[in-house]
Amino acid sequence: MKPQASTFPDDCDDPLITTEGDVGAHEDDLWFLPGPLEEEPDDLPPGPRAEPSDIAVIDDWAKAEAAQAARLAKVAGRLGALDDRLLRGPDGWRHRLALIEAADLSWLAGDRVSSDRLALWISMRLSGAQDDPNALARVGWAVRRLMGGPGPMVDLAAFLDRRDPENIEDATERLEERAGGWLEVMKSAVHLHPITRACMGFHLWSLAGLGQQGDQIEAAVTAARITASDGKGANFAPLAMGGAGGLRASGLPPERLARWLDGMETACLTAMRHLDYIETWSARTEAEMSSLSGKTPPALRAVLTEWPLLSAPMAEALTGTSRAAVQRNLTWMEERGLVREVTGQGKFRMWRTAN
Repeated sequence: MKPQASTFPDDCDDPLITTEGDVGAHEDDLWFLPGPLEEEPDDLPPGPRAEPSDIAVIDDWAKAEAAQAARLAKVAGRLGALDDRLLRGPDGWRHRLALIEAADLSWLAGDRVSSDRLALWISMRLSGAQDDPNALARVGWAVRRLMGGPGPMVDLAAFLDRRDPENIEDATERLEERAGGWLEVMKSAVHLHPITRACMGFHLWSLAGLGQQGDQIEAAVTAARITASDGKGANFAPLAMGGAGGLRASGLPPERLARWLDGMETACLTAMRHLDYIETWSARTEAEMSSLSGKTPPALRAVLTEWPLLSAPMAEALTGTSRAAVQRNLTWMEERGLVREVTGQGKFRMWRTAN
């Protein structure tokens, strides 16, 4: 019996698609394949953005510095003039400016410590029932750090006078680690001008995890010390005198540096005018009190040069003289227009210089 031929074509080895027109039609039928990537809907929530690298951050501030080169040189000249003035003046001038700067910084942080309350706290550790002891402690720390001592680039944790609690969790990043990260960035930016580097450090403070209650005061004091690190007369660069607009945190590095320079120039000019005033007052007071005998008049004059506001108990403690001698000399100075009583009260009175 002759075998019957198959009715199916013997084309298993031939491709299924032989024409270009059939290619498109065939791919349309492949429903199980995923579509093009650009047609896929993006239903995933946005993830965290990658933090810019330290090099990129420093480069941004370097570009900002280049754009503000002329203004930076002008402000550096203002700071240099203040440094020279303080180098030639008495030590009391530095203390006076530190008290004024710390009081102004307290308003920036919301503590609002007035000059008279600060003076009483620093000199005699006296505070009223309405005073916040934590706020006074923060501003007192600012005065001490503005006056001098090791700078923040030596040991930032010691400069801040902060330590981790003993019961800190193992997963929590320790203060030494956060401070070390901030210091590494600052040391990598050593080629920047100290003014620019201080501004950068101030604005990187919270990003480095160094923020806490009162962190604006800490960041500003740290920046003020870094700015004046090359000086010989000024321990710090004034930042808040005459307004704290330069410390506002908004915008890109060029905007922040421009505001920083504006605020710093205003603060330096305010400090210089204040030194002009106190120098004139000192010369006039010395001439008028030359006829007085005893150690109280020169001691009282020196204390009034150092402290913006003064009470009789403060003067007694700071001069080492009797309360009667202090009050007698203050009354004499008030009658001649050398000092002015500012409280208008019969008790707890405060005096300040008058010109």
